[in-house]
Amino acid sequence: MTVLGRQMDKEISGKKISEIEVANPKCLNMSFNRFKKIVVGKSVESVESKGKWLFIKLDDSHVLLFNPGMGADVIYFKAGGKLPEKYRLKFTFGDKTGFTIHVWWFCYLHLMQADKLSEHKLVGKLGANPVDKNFTLDDFRQLLAKKKGNIKTFLLDQKNVAGIGNVYVQDMLFYAKIHPKRTIPSLTEKEIDALYKSMKSTLNKSIRLGGLQYERDFYGKNGHYGPEQFKIAYKSGKPCPVCHTAIEKIRVGSTSSFICPKCQPLGK
Repeated sequence: MTVLGRQMDKEISGKKISEIEVANPKCLNMSFNRFKKIVVGKSVESVESKGKWLFIKLDDSHVLLFNPGMGADVIYFKAGGKLPEKYRLKFTFGDKTGFTIHVWWFCYLHLMQADKLSEHKLVGKLGANPVDKNFTLDDFRQLLAKKKGNIKTFLLDQKNVAGIGNVYVQDMLFYAKIHPKRTIPSLTEKEIDALYKSMKSTLNKSIRLGGLQYERDFYGKNGHYGPEQFKIAYKSGKPCPVCHTAIEKIRVGSTSSFICPKCQPLGK
């Protein structure tokens, strides 16, 4: 969502919303008529992302919150441009540009006052943004302080850190040489430092490559971060790129994990 959010901020900030189409009003947190009355005529101040949420800030102190659910294509169109064949939501601006949203299964499109975001039942609980430049190593250490569960479950919990999925967490832990079942109290300062660096580098590399291969950006282009960039993720049975030990697939809670049993020993 970081790539999408940055592209949207570049293209639509400063533009006035002139028209809205919503095929399924159930995605809204209010009636469509009320939603439309508030939003149409307002200008976009900025677009930011956090976890799986987009924050579209309007010039009247309201924020549009969008979550794609299982996935969605958010595609920009120019004035007079061809629209996608399928879409469920459409925003048009005063200059006749806009964007459509084709939802794979379900989504959320909520309107909130900016000073009441903390009251939103989902957004209000989001944790730190790991790619935020202001998110420091000390911040990460404080988040881990007094936690007792395993490190993978902690990283995937959006209430702790927003934006890390099961695809990314595999190589983050591998680079830091940490087994996903390691308990947080067992981690050394050196390991926490290594994990912080691998978390930042893994996510920023994906951003530079336009996101995951199955994701589409604001211009309809797929990302380039995929199996060729993965070190051990989804490579069960293949040799570890460091020690050549066979990569193993294990279960951690309800998710699959891929580890090098030699580089990421559990017995620490």
